[in-house]
Amino acid sequence: MSELLRFRWEPQVDGTSLTRRDRQGCNYEAYVPDSLIGRKFALEGTVAADVADAERKVTELDCSALTLGDTETLARLLLRAESVASSRIEGLEIGPRRLLQADAAREDGETISDVTAVEVLGNIDAMAYAASSIKEGANITKDHIVETHLRLLSGTGLARHAGRLRTVQNWIGGSNYNPCSAAFVPPPPDRIEALLDDLFRFCNDDSLPTVAQAATAHAQFETIHPFVDGNGRVGRALIHMILRRRGLAKRILPPISLVLATHAQDYVNALTRTRYLGDPTSAEAMESANYWMALFAGACVRAVGDAEAFEVRVREIKRQWRERLGPVRSHAAVQSLLDVLPGAPIITVKSAAELTNRSVPAVNEAIARLENAGILHQPRARAWSRTFEAREIIDAFIGLERQLASPAGDTRIEAPVREVPRWK
Repeated sequence: MSELLRFRWEPQVDGTSLTRRDRQGCNYEAYVPDSLIGRKFALEGTVAADVADAERKVTELDCSALTLGDTETLARLLLRAESVASSRIEGLEIGPRRLLQADAAREDGETISDVTAVEVLGNIDAMAYAASSIKEGANITKDHIVETHLRLLSGTGLARHAGRLRTVQNWIGGSNYNPCSAAFVPPPPDRIEALLDDLFRFCNDDSLPTVAQAATAHAQFETIHPFVDGNGRVGRALIHMILRRRGLAKRILPPISLVLATHAQDYVNALTRTRYLGDPTSAEAMESANYWMALFAGACVRAVGDAEAFEVRVREIKRQWRERLGPVRSHAAVQSLLDVLPGAPIITVKSAAELTNRSVPAVNEAIARLENAGILHQPRARAWSRTFEAREIIDAFIGLERQLASPAGDTRIEAPVREVPRWK
């Protein structure tokens, strides 16, 4: 059964510069969740229906997403959107244009001085690894999670903790120096290995419906909080590992975190409710699990709907591009560049040549033609670096995030409930 372990916190910092609150010692309680293996889950009728609907929607998106005849394009865009949203939940605010500019600069070998961009790019790398490292039917292991965390924090100010399970007590909320006023204290470090072993056994079992399993595993991971930092982002990457493993989302990442970011307080409250005390078969435990699964299933359905609308918008943009360009030979460099632009809407000559596997002179000629057609634009601020933007794709990307930030799915009907990127 889940339990609270009681400990004494002794002050571990010196110095009169700290407040009395930060210098104090106290008694605190660390929560240890139930094991998942062997636990009985009973989905209520409406929740079971929500879960089934979510699974059907995710599967349909994965099967039908054929943006421009290339699912890789949509997958890359949605990977970015999901990573940005997962970072936003952790308080990392960055607009799509700024992120795409940093990504293009990184691809071109430039040093990135934008600290927030570096962290979010790390999350993209981590999410990309998480999605690609698990094949249908394969086992999810601790190594997968550790590597995801390594990619997340490498290159950041917390790189020394990258890929390392914590060996100290951590907590959420309150003071940075003690857990005395914390909102939640996860299990002590000596419990982490056993809890993770249980979690991965659960992740590799097929007893529960996929969406219910992903929801439960994510909640358990957040409760264990096995790393010093980055737990939320790695825990949301775990969701996509499970969707891949069970064959629901083989190619596409539905932007579930974008929806959870819009309903951040409901998301946190639902996770908190899963941390019951006592018997896992109690009414409280069952009700809490069902409440969280229903919220998570709803987020999946909403994410799929908006991803489908986004795909239609990108397809329409490319149709308009073809009209503006006129006849283009199928094997021409301009056609190759046109195909990769939706997935890489900010390019340099160097990155475009690498993406299309074309020579620099051929790419220069293709870029000139796309500029003349109003498809590519060169920002004045980065004219020296020969950077070009496909602004319509960037605006569509911004529009997706703004749309998902509105509970109604339309900012004209209901204003965003969180910070959203501006159009310009």
